[in-house]
Amino acid sequence: MSTLDAGMTLIRTTSRRVSLANGRMARAFKNWMPKGLYARALLIMIVPMVVLQSVVAFVFMERHWNTVTRRLSTAVVQDVAALIDIYKDYPQDKDRATIRRIAQQRLGLVVDFLPPGDMPPPGPKPFFSLLDQSLSVQISRQIGKPFWIDTVGRSSLVEIRIQLDDAVMQVFAQRSAAYASNSEIFIFWMLGTSSILLFVAVLFLRNQIKPILLLADAAERFGKGRDAPNFRPRGAREVRRAAQAFIEMKMRIERSIEQRTAMLAGVSHDLRTILTRFKLEMALIGDSPEVDGMRKDVDEMHGMLEAYLAFARGDSGEQAQPTDMAAALEDLRSDAERNGHAATTNFQGLPVVTVKPAALKRCLGNLVSNAARHADSIAINGHRDHRWLTVMVDDDGPGIPQDMREEVFKPFLRLDSARNQDEGGSGLGLAIARDIARSHGGDITLGDSPMGGLRATVRVPV
Repeated sequence: MSTLDAGMTLIRTTSRRVSLANGRMARAFKNWMPKGLYARALLIMIVPMVVLQSVVAFVFMERHWNTVTRRLSTAVVQDVAALIDIYKDYPQDKDRATIRRIAQQRLGLVVDFLPPGDMPPPGPKPFFSLLDQSLSVQISRQIGKPFWIDTVGRSSLVEIRIQLDDAVMQVFAQRSAAYASNSEIFIFWMLGTSSILLFVAVLFLRNQIKPILLLADAAERFGKGRDAPNFRPRGAREVRRAAQAFIEMKMRIERSIEQRTAMLAGVSHDLRTILTRFKLEMALIGDSPEVDGMRKDVDEMHGMLEAYLAFARGDSGEQAQPTDMAAALEDLRSDAERNGHAATTNFQGLPVVTVKPAALKRCLGNLVSNAARHADSIAINGHRDHRWLTVMVDDDGPGIPQDMREEVFKPFLRLDSARNQDEGGSGLGLAIARDIARSHGGDITLGDSPMGGLRATVRVPV
């Protein structure tokens, strides 16, 4: 391998590693970020504000607060240094009255002289005190003698002690003369106004997010087969446009269902009229083996017609309402036992669920009837949590092959190995059941039953 090939291989390897690292970082950042629109919008508002204020505060403290404090501290130390020079150059002022007068009247300082060696022990330094640091630096630079300062003990005064040859000079200065005290007011107003603006922005953002949440709730209710009578477009122009598009889509879907139902009602009326004529004509002909066969075919056609119409009609027109599912499952068990099948039922959780009662009972009834057609024992178990209503129908029949468990939901499909064609089934029971479950926003799945047969599981949101 040449040097160029080795270099290209190294570059590709490094590029892949960088790409993988970037992907991991992007996934970690995505998982860390909030998922809700409200939280993300707040983050978009808060982060730039915090960054901007941090930059402003840093620049202000660095360029203004630090500079002004250093200059004020330098001026105070210069005054103290001038008083020390006067003390040294005018020894004739025995009682130091002139220095005290000059310090108090001209410099705004209170000066006193203590006996030699009267220096307190060093006290604890504050964690962050710009005044303490600035005074210490300036005294060391301009005076160069042992000193002790107290910037904490008295709120409005700063005490400075300088070790001289024969005395200790004690100086009291106003804190405002050595420290830019109005800086905290600036920070307080900056944080206070930002908090007020953030509070107003949060209230405004909640009002902007609320129409989106109402639209999501209305869409969710429509997906569950429920109505949202009080929903209307509101909020910003884009949100109103989305809400209006949802309302128009809902109206088109409902109009399509109504048209289909009306068309099927007309077809049903016409076909039932013809079947009624057949029955009358056969009644007039009399009894014979041929007529009995024709009468059986007409009855089968009538049953198939009713099944087709039921499948096409679905659950249109019924309104969702609170329903006791435990009682509904108990009714299914009673029906199965009246038909000569051993059936058990069990329900866990809060039994009252908002569904379309007749439609869902028909869905579960089709599953129980399908199990009763091929099995001797049936178990109906229900469970309700904070999100889902789950009903499982188990039987001990032959079951359905795994590769056909999705195919059996297709309309008019019948499994020859599992059903007797002479029984007259239309192949619409499972299709109708799944159509009803999906109209509630749920679904039906088939699996293996602990009883040895088939398990049909219905899950609908609550």
